Amino acid sequence: MAEVEAVYALSRREESVRLTVPQGATVREVLEKSGLLPQVRGKVGIFGKVVSQDRAVADGDRIEIYRPLAVDPKEARRRRARRR
Repeated sequence: MAEVEAVYALSRREESVRLTVPQGATVREVLEKSGLLPQVRGKVGIFGKVVSQDRAVADGDRIEIYRPLAVDPKEARRRRARRR
């Protein structure tokens, strides 16, 4: 068995679920079991590294659901530079 955490953060709140899953469980299985799978609109990761939903999780992993960016970082930088 593996102890894992699934998290989804919004600007004003965070959902976090700790689970015990069988060894070899995938990221998708963890998200299904946590109830957070409907929140997935884009990429997911483990400790800040983007991974496939088919990846097996390990004991202690933190599965993170990433939200789409509101503004492309390059475009945001261009806008800041124009204002200066």
